[in-house]
Amino acid sequence: MTDWPILSTVTFVPLVGVLLILLIRDDSETGRRNIRNVSLIVTSFNFLFSLYIWAEFNNAESGFQFVENAPWLGAGIAYHMGVDGISMLFVVLTAFLMPICILASWESVQYRVKDYMIAFLILETLVIGAFCALDIVLFYVFFEGGLIPMYLIIGVWGGKRRIYAAFKFFLYTLVGSVLMLLAIMAMYWNAGTTSIPFMLQEHSFPESMQIWLWLAFFASFAVKLPLWPVHTWLPDAHVEAPTAGSVVLAGILLKLGGYGFIRFSLPMFPIASVDLAPLIFTLSVVAVIWASLVALMQDDVKKLIAYSSVAHMGYVKMGIFSANAQGVQGAVFQMLSHGLVSAALFLCVGVIYDRVHTREIAAYGGLVNNMPKYAAAFMVFSMANIGLPGTSGFVGEFLVLIGVFQVNSWIAILATIGVILSAAYMLWLYRRVIFGALEKESLKSLLDLSRREKIILYPLVVLIIFFGVYPLPVFDVTTATVDALILNYNAALEAASGPALGN
Repeated sequence: MTDWPILSTVTFVPLVGVLLILLIRDDSETGRRNIRNVSLIVTSFNFLFSLYIWAEFNNAESGFQFVENAPWLGAGIAYHMGVDGISMLFVVLTAFLMPICILASWESVQYRVKDYMIAFLILETLVIGAFCALDIVLFYVFFEGGLIPMYLIIGVWGGKRRIYAAFKFFLYTLVGSVLMLLAIMAMYWNAGTTSIPFMLQEHSFPESMQIWLWLAFFASFAVKLPLWPVHTWLPDAHVEAPTAGSVVLAGILLKLGGYGFIRFSLPMFPIASVDLAPLIFTLSVVAVIWASLVALMQDDVKKLIAYSSVAHMGYVKMGIFSANAQGVQGAVFQMLSHGLVSAALFLCVGVIYDRVHTREIAAYGGLVNNMPKYAAAFMVFSMANIGLPGTSGFVGEFLVLIGVFQVNSWIAILATIGVILSAAYMLWLYRRVIFGALEKESLKSLLDLSRREKIILYPLVVLIIFFGVYPLPVFDVTTATVDALILNYNAALEAASGPALGN
């Protein structure tokens, strides 16, 4: 099994599903059911392949593992794949959420089912490829390619304002990425290679270049994450996207921005990172507080959760650029936790939207009376979004705040306000939707979770509590990689006679 190209397998197995689906006609209910079955089977097998990667991963090594290198793309560009302790977990997260997305769309998507499933399978290939790519041009191709299927998912199967939301999503992310492409070209001319490991370990970019390169990458990753004030595409995209589209957007695609900061900005441009860290801290604190206040004012449950994502991603940025072990570990864990929690919250919105066909918070109330299982699951996800101890949401935020406190105590104190505000808007949402008397006639006939919905939500409940109580499996994987990242970062700063932020 040592010669088995497992990363290529996990990356391209979804395309095998695409080929199979293309052979199935979707002009009958039987054909559409077969398309759904193929999509579910393929994504489920891909998740099992990703678990094999985790099982065989050597936690003691900080470098890239399962490396595949085929320098046949030409122009110095190689098909170079590999994962370390950070990227491997995002591969597993992506592969885990995809079959959940297929199940979530089982009944709600009846229009152009073949095209819908193909879009999701192609998106899975592109996202996993971005996390595995060790060639910077290959990374860019996968990174940008993911825009196309996501654009179609929002624009074809979204809500009433889907065209507006899809164009806004595409234009925001594309404009930022054009600057990143220019930076990649400059890096190639300076380093003479597109190899990410070479740039990380052997090449030092001149100080005069680092600020400009950092800003160019920042333009792309800040939009993707997203960072205030370039976040305005996110609420519209979430509101108009179908449920599974929101799950992928919040659970996976936003993580590409944080991953990019960890993979490129911090290790490749350390001098620029330390110089511009105050800018990141300022924008992140504004994002945490401002987005939380805006969430308090929402009357659309999806938009509230979307603004909550903007706030929680603010902690990720602060943790990364605190540039110490606690902050970076917390940022990685926060991204993984948010991938589970935000996905679960959007799935909960989908459960009631499929029944009532409205996202207005005022349309609900008293669901605990006839949907107690749904109320219990929603409670776990809400508490995790707040950051309650015993849930995965607490671990990441706590570590980030510790890491940031070591760098700037005032930033950490201001960021803590976001924790209080998150409790305010999530408890307010939960009370309005779940508690109270069951008075509205449209709600009295609602049934509790179906078997399919239990299969979707219960694993998320278990994982959120498990990693909240026992986060060690994640830290075992990430510790060596994060420690090496911080060590190399500080060594680069010392070589440049700059101040080291981390310990």
